[in-house]
Amino acid sequence: MSESEILDSDIYLSDKVIFETEKKYLIKANSGQGKTSVLNFIYRNNTNFEGKIKYENKLENENIFKLRIDKISYVFQDFKLFPSLTVFENIQLKNKLTDFKTELEIKDLINKVGLNHKVNSLVEKLSLGQKQRVAVVRALCQPFQFLLLDEPFSHLDKNNIKILTEIINTEIKKQKSGLIIVSLDNEYFFEYDKIFKL
Repeated sequence: MSESEILDSDIYLSDKVIFETEKKYLIKANSGQGKTSVLNFIYRNNTNFEGKIKYENKLENENIFKLRIDKISYVFQDFKLFPSLTVFENIQLKNKLTDFKTELEIKDLINKVGLNHKVNSLVEKLSLGQKQRVAVVRALCQPFQFLLLDEPFSHLDKNNIKILTEIINTEIKKQKSGLIIVSLDNEYFFEYDKIFKL
């Protein structure tokens, strides 16, 4: 990464960056500039950074599992789905940890994203766009204070992006949570409270 790119960053050289619940944030950057790394730092998948990350003004180094169960949900760029399980089984795995959604609510979400006919299909048989929709639905099946989205709609057309945007907006409003999305230049259909240049 060049010095000029770092000097132009809203995040790398800031003394403090604060993300608040009930607000939506977009972090924009070119490929290879560390968009995924920022989300992995927040999610504690990667601790190779200088500085501190606090949640509700407290360090959360000790109970990462609890952090991922009820505070932060993450749609990974590579989905992190289990290929040998069905669509429903992949989503239910997350939900079983918290009993956050009923089976009916899960199937309703699957139907809304247009995958009702794939509910019992193995994930390994799905297209990339279908996997992306499953990953989003799964991320919504837990309580969270923040939803992290890493290039979440890269394999979807505008119609599917609009549908998912509406579903996500409904869920984060219901949970009074925040949204942090990293992307190239695609701002999708969300209305952001702040846009950062990485």
